Amino acid sequence: MTPITSVLFDLDGTLIDTAPDIAAALNKLLHAQDRDMLPYASIRNTVSKGSRALTELGFADLPESHRKLLQQELLQIYSAAICVDSKPFPGIIDVLNELEQKKIPWGVVTNKPGWLTEPLLKQLQLWQRAACVVSGDTLPNRKPHPEPLLHACKLIGRAATESVYIGDDLRDIQAGHAAGMTTLVAGYGYIENHENPEQWGAEAIINHASELQPWLQPRIALSA
Repeated sequence: MTPITSVLFDLDGTLIDTAPDIAAALNKLLHAQDRDMLPYASIRNTVSKGSRALTELGFADLPESHRKLLQQELLQIYSAAICVDSKPFPGIIDVLNELEQKKIPWGVVTNKPGWLTEPLLKQLQLWQRAACVVSGDTLPNRKPHPEPLLHACKLIGRAATESVYIGDDLRDIQAGHAAGMTTLVAGYGYIENHENPEQWGAEAIINHASELQPWLQPRIALSA
């Protein structure tokens, strides 16, 4: 069993349930473009793929050049109402409280741009609590490249081999493996129906955030 001295989270679909506000933004854009709005369930599972995938979901028939313009409009709509219904997944705050109590630093590594990541975390009162936040535009490379995860470990002064990364997308697990980290799949997150996270090679799949505590506890104890 590998001792764990730090815990890093993906943001959307792992730490925070952002899908309600992102879905609202996409449907607002669709309505403005005189298109039918999409059911929440179809949007939710695409959220972790990012704004490009969401724009393609709503406007697949349009040329890419047009979709790029709509993608920027989507982000602007979303930024204006970024934390209306978004909240930590059930059980996450308990996990963070326990990590802090045991002096285990936790952080966020996301492909979401910093100009969206920072206000979201601040409104949820998590910005000051995180030992580090690495956004999609912090470095030249984004996940699945390992650089953001390695940078996060450097910021908090922990070895990648003693860190765990939790995410709900294949590229999260790929980035974690490339960085030499233990990886967990957030099975409660935004995983599309055709995806098979059992094949991603993570150490475990966590189907509810409350399962994180019993998984982490013995590994944190080893590092004490």
